[in-house]
Amino acid sequence: MRVSPSVVIFDYGNVLCQSQPTADTQAMAAILNLPPAQFTELYWRYRIEYDAGSLDPSAYWNTLAESRTLTPEQIARLTEIDSRSWSHPAPVMPQWARDIRAAGQRTAILSNMPVPVRDYVLRSSWLPEFDAQTFSCDIGVCKPELEIYHDCLVKLGVQPSEVLFLDDRESNVQAAKALGLHAILFTDASRAAQEIDRGFSLPVTLSNLY
Repeated sequence: MRVSPSVVIFDYGNVLCQSQPTADTQAMAAILNLPPAQFTELYWRYRIEYDAGSLDPSAYWNTLAESRTLTPEQIARLTEIDSRSWSHPAPVMPQWARDIRAAGQRTAILSNMPVPVRDYVLRSSWLPEFDAQTFSCDIGVCKPELEIYHDCLVKLGVQPSEVLFLDDRESNVQAAKALGLHAILFTDASRAAQEIDRGFSLPVTLSNLY
């Protein structure tokens, strides 16, 4: 029997938006004078602290620069490129989020995201409206910590069993399942559509958008 969730909660990065363009990653690496592979390793090593608000932009980028001290102009440029790099809509998913909400399905966004990226993303004209928004930078906790899921559930006023959650990281999906949410590991819209069609009843099917 298929589940009829009262809410669909979306991760943002690599679900609603595309992965960072290579050109943006290379541009940030060049400002820091780092090889792209080393830049990527450092970028993610300290990202949770940045997403949670433990590091501000200056502290985050200077941590990546290690022995160098960056100028305010370099920090501003890195922050702008980084924010822009997460602002490209993924195929299909934003439209599906918009369509199911228009059809009466409540939706939410639940994302690990630092303040500058959050502010940039929220200004994006393509981003759908949501009934609730939970960003790690606002509450000081990142997925897969359970507190961030609780924050979103409280804002929505729902029980975990009422929720379908989509995220591209296995650890985040497993944490959601441990809390009692119905959760799908998102790899691409086509596979997600197949899994949703098999297990869930929603007002607009994702496969209709292909």
